[in-house]
Amino acid sequence: MIDANHVRLPGRPKRSLGQNFLCDPNIARKIVAALAIQPGDVVVEIGPGRGALTELLMESPAGRVIGVEKDADLCPLLHRQWPGLAVVHADALRFAWERLDRLKNVRIIGNLPYNVASPIMWELVSRAAKFTRAVFMVQKEVAQRITARPGTREYGGLTVWLQSFAVAQKLFSVGPAAFRPAPKVDSAVVAFTPRPDALRPAQPAGLAGLVRRLFCMRRKQLGRILGEELSDEAKNYLESQGLSFFCRPEELSPLQFDNLLKYISK
Repeated sequence: MIDANHVRLPGRPKRSLGQNFLCDPNIARKIVAALAIQPGDVVVEIGPGRGALTELLMESPAGRVIGVEKDADLCPLLHRQWPGLAVVHADALRFAWERLDRLKNVRIIGNLPYNVASPIMWELVSRAAKFTRAVFMVQKEVAQRITARPGTREYGGLTVWLQSFAVAQKLFSVGPAAFRPAPKVDSAVVAFTPRPDALRPAQPAGLAGLVRRLFCMRRKQLGRILGEELSDEAKNYLESQGLSFFCRPEELSPLQFDNLLKYISK
């Protein structure tokens, strides 16, 4: 069995990059196992860091492993340790995730920095549609928001957006002791499976604007937020769903958000 601590690249965690390096080999194996890598898969790791997951990925049946690393100091060390690893020096927040759709059998994995995890996932699931599975470690509170149901306290704009493009599942929790330095909060591992093209939002830009607008005023009623934009067709749609313009944003499911957009007056 590969020990995730076998390779520990030098370098101190950089607070500016939100680095908390995974150091628990059992958790590393559990995360990689959750990705369910098949022979010949292309695996993209976001933020390889000091290689806790990379070591296992390179020993997996993957046909190709690509590491997207922002830390310029770690990139040459990663390539030197694993010459077969394709290291891309890039910021995941600015990466062209739609380019992954050119590849077949893509799986994505990463221990995402807390401070940028949400925007990375926001961009990735909406711009890449053909990946097979993605597994990320994030702050536990964020994992609860990702997988929340309508009407709950955790349900919000991030929930609606991510669940509009992918099926999200919380897999397991991870305590602070698994990292160096140890964060002050718990983490959790989540998995995403992209929805078929026919079930993805037809107007992503419009949906993003609607989601942000409504959840900025989540305690207000839809009728008060949208006003005259809430057309008769929109009101009829809400009624058909057992809802009304007196409802608040957190009462609508991701699909209802997408459908409501079609009826809002421009």
